Amino acid sequence: MKIGKVEETVLKRSVFKQFQVKREEVIIGPGIGEDCSVIKVGPHECIVLSSDPITGSSSQMGELAVHITLNDLAASGATPIGLMLTLLLPDGYSEESLKALMKSITQLAKEYNVQIIGGHTEVTDAVIKPIVTVTGVGKIHEDKVMVSSKMKPDMDIVMTKWAGIEGTSIIANEGENQLTSYYHKDLVEEAKSFAQYLSVVKDSEIAMKYNVYAMHDVTEGGIYGALWEIGAKAGLGIIVDQSLIPIRQETIEICEYFDLDPYKLIGSGSMLIVTDESEKMVLDLESSGIKATVIGKLTEGNHRQIKFDDVMRSIGPAKSDELYKALEQCNK
Repeated sequence: MKIGKVEETVLKRSVFKQFQVKREEVIIGPGIGEDCSVIKVGPHECIVLSSDPITGSSSQMGELAVHITLNDLAASGATPIGLMLTLLLPDGYSEESLKALMKSITQLAKEYNVQIIGGHTEVTDAVIKPIVTVTGVGKIHEDKVMVSSKMKPDMDIVMTKWAGIEGTSIIANEGENQLTSYYHKDLVEEAKSFAQYLSVVKDSEIAMKYNVYAMHDVTEGGIYGALWEIGAKAGLGIIVDQSLIPIRQETIEICEYFDLDPYKLIGSGSMLIVTDESEKMVLDLESSGIKATVIGKLTEGNHRQIKFDDVMRSIGPAKSDELYKALEQCNK
């Protein structure tokens, strides 16, 4: 298998098929396009859980770990409560570095009023760089849980912010020396600053005021991968106009330098929202300073297609993210 997210066919065949226990308390369990699991714990109260590792970045990994986990909770519509941390550190990792890593995590947790509720910290020769895994815990009223069966053809797909946000920031930080030898420093600095857009918590809060049938944050596999997963979750097709997908010039330039497809670049900070109230939702998001665009809609069947220059192209499940190609070049 290649570096990155395990392919969908392998995930279904070798992971999901091995599960043997199903509990009635589990309303939403693992599945393609599911960011979180939802467990009923009271008459109308549910706990939402999500877990993610940071493996592709050495800089800002603490902030990325928190953002990505809170984004998953936000995509479920849940209110975040706590975070559990597992830190696997390489031999020789300094206490000073550990303290700095924890400081970056706890500062962001404080900003979102989320408690660190436990975890595990270990130095091991099984890793050559730090691995941070965060499990997020949130809560949601049962009536607010989004069930995929409620998604219907002709519902709009709203995208917030731009494609490739997280990947652009990571590559600009990891490949700064290479990029500044080719581009003006201002472009690289602006790309590095994309880290400020990584949260979709506010996007979710605004979207939840309207009819929302699914939300999905754009992670590995980029916007194309996220669109496929939304379609797979709904059991429906998708048609999207690529010219409507927002993308920043900094992302385009950096992807051209490393010969990457920006639409397949990890994109935390952007969220896809399925709704039948897109006009009001977009206006509300925009008035709150969050770029929002209707890029397509759900369709009958299971064809997931991108319209590009009047030509329809099919998209498939996400494979290895474009980020890893860039990091390989950065580390040469």
